[in-house]
Parts: sequence; structure tokens; C-alpha cells
Amino acid sequence: MRVLILCTGNSARSQMAEGLLCHDAGDRFEVHSAGTKPGHVRPEAITVMAELGIDITRHRSKHVDEFAGQHFDYVLTVCDNAREACPVFPAGTRTIHHSFEDPAALHASEQERLALFRRVRDEIRAYLRTFPG
Repeated sequence: MRVLILCTGNSARSQMAEGLLCHDAGDRFEVHSAGTKPGHVRPEAITVMAELGIDITRHRSKHVDEFAGQHFDYVLTVCDNAREACPVFPAGTRTIHHSFEDPAALHASEQERLALFRRVRDEIRAYLRTFPG
């Protein structure tokens, strides 16, 4: 099954979700992530994923248009902005939405940012363990 995970910046939540689903689900899914306004993969996301032994250092932020015309069994939106800006996918694509707090939006100390990235990572992992559901 092919899965596309969408967020606004494709910098934190969707990147962590892609890494987690690839790691935890093994070869059950072909997983990609993208954003409606991509930026760059946040170093905090790379750090907190490495804590779990998941390497996302080679990930890059991608625009959802890179996947135009491709078939996906599931499109998961992990923020409200992506849900509203989500392009229409072909019939047969199941779209599922669950919004998570944006850890990239926190302007605080490094320790506080990493703590939020960890919490959001763990929330995403718990959510993905129920997927598809």
C-alpha cells in the first residue's frame, strides 16, 4: 500500500511520521511525505528520531506537486493547514486527518523545543500504531 503524509512545511511532523511508519510497519507500506509549502527538515526532528534509532538525515522537504498524478491508497494529513490545502487525489484514495501540534512553531530554548518534538513524535507514533484504522 502506498501512503502519502502531508503537512504544511514537510519539516517536522510529516517527516517524523514518514520515518516512524517506515520503521514500525516494515515493508507493509511504501511511505512518502510532502508539504503544501515545503521548507527544510528540522534538525530537532532528526535528533529526536535518532534517539529511537531512526535515521531521517537523508530526508528532504518535498512539495506535494511532486506526487501529482500518482496513486496512493492513503493520504494522511497531520496538520489543519495541509488538510485544507490538500489536493484532490484519484478515486480510491482514502484521506485521513489527525492534527498534531507544530513543534517547529515553538520559539523557546533548545531543551524546550526538543521536549516538544519528543512529545509530538510520541503522539504521532501512538496514532500510527492504529493505522490503518
